[in-house]
Amino acid sequence: MKTIARLLLGGILAFAGVSHLTFARDEFQAQVPRSIPIDEDFTVVASGIVEIALGAALMALPRHRRIVGLVVAAFFVAVFPGNIAQYLNHADGFGLDTDRARFGRLFFQPVLVLWALWSTDALQVVSERLRRGTAR
Repeated sequence: MKTIARLLLGGILAFAGVSHLTFARDEFQAQVPRSIPIDEDFTVVASGIVEIALGAALMALPRHRRIVGLVVAAFFVAVFPGNIAQYLNHADGFGLDTDRARFGRLFFQPVLVLWALWSTDALQVVSERLRRGTAR
């Protein structure tokens, strides 16, 4: 089950990355926080390339799945401000054309983080490190 979940997440990330570079480029630009001092298009292209690489790593590097899972989870945390910006700026994108829809989307990001950690067994690594840290 975890392997299927990992491969599915990898496919979703790769597809999302390709969409950053092609048909959904404008939609993704709506999510770039205004506070980022980098060109919106460059940000979208760069994050798309990262998503393709992370998706490919999830699918092609099963022996390194734990470290890849940690990196993917960190990526989901890193892009979360874009989701918050989309909500705060009332920016339409991906059919999220109401504040209610944009707000609801915010709760999906933690699901993605947990999905990345669980499907790669990285969650076990995190919990072991937390246990060791509290035992000292």
